[in-house]
Amino acid sequence: MKKKVITALTLATALSSLFGGTAFASTAHYNDATQAAFAISYNEWKANWAETATDYTKVSIEPGADETKLNFCWMTEKDADNEAVVLFGRSKNSLIKFRGTVEATDSSLTGGKAYVSNKVTVTGLKPNTTYYYSVVKNGVESEVRKYTTGSFTDVKMLYVGDPQIGASKGQTQGSETLTNTDGASNTAACNDSYGWNRTLSIAKALNPTINYIISAGDQVNKTGKAKEEEFAGYLSADVLSGTAVATTIGNHDSLTSDYSAHFNVPNETDNGETKAGGDYYYSYGDGLFIVLNTNNYNAAEHEDTIREAVASDPTATWRVVTIHQDIYGSGLDHSETDGMILRTQLTPIFDKYDIDVVLQGHDHTYSRSKLLYGDGQTHDSYEFKLNATGDDYDWDNAYDTTTSENVSLYPEEGDTAGEGRLQQFREDNECYTIEETASNNVIDPKGTLYMTANSASGSKYYELNTTQQSYIAKRSQNWLPSYSVIEMTATTFKIETYEIDDGGTVSEIDDPFTITKTVAR
Repeated sequence: MKKKVITALTLATALSSLFGGTAFASTAHYNDATQAAFAISYNEWKANWAETATDYTKVSIEPGADETKLNFCWMTEKDADNEAVVLFGRSKNSLIKFRGTVEATDSSLTGGKAYVSNKVTVTGLKPNTTYYYSVVKNGVESEVRKYTTGSFTDVKMLYVGDPQIGASKGQTQGSETLTNTDGASNTAACNDSYGWNRTLSIAKALNPTINYIISAGDQVNKTGKAKEEEFAGYLSADVLSGTAVATTIGNHDSLTSDYSAHFNVPNETDNGETKAGGDYYYSYGDGLFIVLNTNNYNAAEHEDTIREAVASDPTATWRVVTIHQDIYGSGLDHSETDGMILRTQLTPIFDKYDIDVVLQGHDHTYSRSKLLYGDGQTHDSYEFKLNATGDDYDWDNAYDTTTSENVSLYPEEGDTAGEGRLQQFREDNECYTIEETASNNVIDPKGTLYMTANSASGSKYYELNTTQQSYIAKRSQNWLPSYSVIEMTATTFKIETYEIDDGGTVSEIDDPFTITKTVAR
């Protein structure tokens, strides 16, 4: 592979319109923000962290039900006159009011203080147009921000994995150890939000015309606990004030209502629900995008969502699913244990509805699969259950819903029966067929492409699986933050993936992969 390299000088030029910065460095297993030389220094970021961490009212922007709509969400303190209003228009001086809903939130997540979640949808967007917006927070209009749409026919997206703000807890940074205690003392969240901001700033500077971002889940780290400072850190990234993100519910997001208080997703269904919310879908250009909450293991409900989505846009050229768990990945931590938990159930559903691409996270490594489809055989189905306290999943055991057996994913040495059940679990999940292709440019192929994104923030990395699986075409772990660029037209779907090295150089880590379609649905 001939590596495409974007030098630090090129990057500095691209960034000049945003910040005017240079490069930074990283260490293995996570990125130490104190080593990062960037337009905004870590010391500057840290100096503002106390204010950032305690501001629960930051605005998130999500794609609407189609490209002409845009969803907004933000929390405000509860008062007698709460009103969800976005002021939006093509001129700062003539903004139009769009009204939405005000919903109560769980005050136990905000230190006992009552907040509400404001959700508004803006309509009538045109392609390649600059807009301005402001939101109302407790009767006060926020600073006016800019939002620019891209092309609705040649759509460009960033695809990122696991920001997981706060996951670098326990790592050393200079002379201190990062912790993820609550509020401003969550130094891990400070570290990781800096890295998240840096990655998005670099990616956006090099791809200024992106329409929006797809996040494959685990926006934050704390599981089943209050995590407002982590959401505040996630939403503090400069790019997010003018860029929508289609988020996915990861296992770390799944077990509180925090996620649903901060994000306003389109066409949300009751399928696949956990405390964070359920499945949703939207159309954009020539694509139909379906986002599944695979922390709920009810595959029949996920199929209901896909069926509903397809019926809403049956002729979309591209059908793209985003899930958090990488049912076809190559990370050591998850790809042959909990990552593939839904493989036997989702693979035939994806085949049935002709899903072209599945975007995944969870394994904090990069991989691209070969084109895969099911083997047509009958397999058992599996799920995870919550632990005894209900604040996390029992990651040590898979449950065979067909036989009601418990499968220990980490049997003790000498447990012959346990080792046999684990081997059967792995063999049962060999449920795929590989479609052989001659190159990275395929035309009207059979099967589905599965991508797994590495950490975009650098908050945590995992080792690759000891052996590269037969279904994997390419994988990488260089302990560096990465992101992918997706370009989608009426006939082509192209994905390229980049990593950012210690000096700020951006390099491709895989050859571009392009699917071309010559036949309409």
